[in-house]
Amino acid sequence: MTGSHYAIVPAAGIGARIGAELPKQFIQIGQRTVLDYTLQALLSCTVIKHIAVILSPSHAFHENQIKVSNERISFVFEGGDTRAQTVANGLHYFSSKIRENDWILVHDAARPCLQNQLLERLFEEVGEDEVGGILALPISDTVKESDTEGRILKTQDRQKLWAAQTPQMFRFKHLSQALTHPPTGITDEASAIEALGLKPKLVRGAISNIKITYPEDLGLAESILRQQGRYE
Repeated sequence: MTGSHYAIVPAAGIGARIGAELPKQFIQIGQRTVLDYTLQALLSCTVIKHIAVILSPSHAFHENQIKVSNERISFVFEGGDTRAQTVANGLHYFSSKIRENDWILVHDAARPCLQNQLLERLFEEVGEDEVGGILALPISDTVKESDTEGRILKTQDRQKLWAAQTPQMFRFKHLSQALTHPPTGITDEASAIEALGLKPKLVRGAISNIKITYPEDLGLAESILRQQGRYE
């Protein structure tokens, strides 16, 4: 079952919650965009044979802001209206180039602080697992569920709760099947795989593997990149 590894970076979103004029993947941290740092992180892993960055057709205007260029990267301007559609378009891009049992890693464009050791841990712990797995962190905070009026409805049992990260790694055939008719409103690939009745493996991620969502996350990401010696 051993297969090659490929990556899809869904980068078609507008990042409305960050409140910037640019989509967050094109915001600069130092001299590089968030997307540049993300692609550098993936390129550092030589196991990944090729990376498909799926952008919105409207993002062609921003293409010159991306400084990372490599023969292992393809920029595909076929992003969909949802994450699931965008990733499905990435799978279509790879469909004639890879085998059914090859691994697909889906990684958020706005997670620039990914380190190679996390990828190595994901590969090692998922191994030849029949389903695949994701990076995630056990939740340490007390989690409240709210009602429609913003009041606490109940407290969740955090001992079984994990916060999903990326990359999320699945066989091409399973992910293609999961995203052919995905459930409404899915926010990651694992939930589409779960809808097939499968149970992805949880692999411990890292606090540093943050997803840039809000304005204050940019400063935090810069600090982490400096600590990693990657800030430019």
